[in-house]
This record gives sequence, structure tokens and C-alpha cells, in this order.
Amino acid sequence: MSRLRGINWLFWGSVAACYLLQLTPLPALLAPLKPFWLALVLIYWLLEVPERVPLGLAFALGLIGDLLPGGELFGEQALRLCILCFIVLRFRARLRFFPVWQQTLAVFLLLLNDRIVYLMVHTFAGDPLPGADFWLAPVAGLAVWPWLFLLLDDLRARLRGHEA
Repeated sequence: MSRLRGINWLFWGSVAACYLLQLTPLPALLAPLKPFWLALVLIYWLLEVPERVPLGLAFALGLIGDLLPGGELFGEQALRLCILCFIVLRFRARLRFFPVWQQTLAVFLLLLNDRIVYLMVHTFAGDPLPGADFWLAPVAGLAVWPWLFLLLDDLRARLRGHEA
């Protein structure tokens, strides 16, 4: 298998896994802790291979995510992902070379920003304000990021090593 094809499989496999994780039901007590998986995976790919995720692709993946069950407004996730991806691309040169613990804090801030955009969209739509547990998803993303980063980085390295 060529290196490019292997990276393609890894990219699309990680995106498909995000959609499956988004669809996975959780008990009501743990539901607020479900991180924004697609955002986390796109952040990884933007940091490592930015040409893999243009803003148009992020928008299209967000539209697909909006079509999945979840009660979100159509186009909302697409908007959120475009904003998030733009910020990551803007600061990629710095973020890429941060140690993992600093990257984790930066990802946490990106996920908090995503929550603020979510809140703005739903406020403009006339939805009531969410409860305090609304802010737990970025904390879950903070906990997941180092492990997700290491997993995807290891899989990418194995693909590169397999080709050598």
C-alpha cells in the first residue's frame, strides 16, 4: 500500500470513528462529558498535515455531522468547525511545536471557544441557556486530547515506517 493511500485510510477512518463515537449513546449522567470528537480529530490533522483539511472539507464534514441525530441546527456544526479550523490554521506554526501539555491547554481553549460559538448560535435561535454541565465537554476534550494525539501520531508513524 502506498504511503498516501495509507494516510488517506487513516484520515477517513478517524473521521468515520468520530461519527460513530458521536452516535454512541451514553447514560444521562455521562452525556455532558462527550467530547466533540470530530473537532479533536480535525485539530490533529490540521496540526500535522494541514493540506488534508481545507475549510471547505471541514464545512462539509460539519454538515454531515449536522445530519446525524443530535437535534442540532443544520449548518451549526459546519460553522463551528470552520471557525475552529480557521483558528488552528492561523496559529498552527506555534501550536505544532508546543509540548503535549501546552497543546492540551490550547486545545482546551479551542474547545471552550467552540462552546461559546455554540452558545451564540443557540441564543440567536431563541433556545434557552443550557445548564452548567454544558461546559463539561471541553474538560472531557482536555482529558482525551493527549491520548488521541499519541494514538493518531503512532498510527501515522507506523504507516511511515511500514513504507520505508
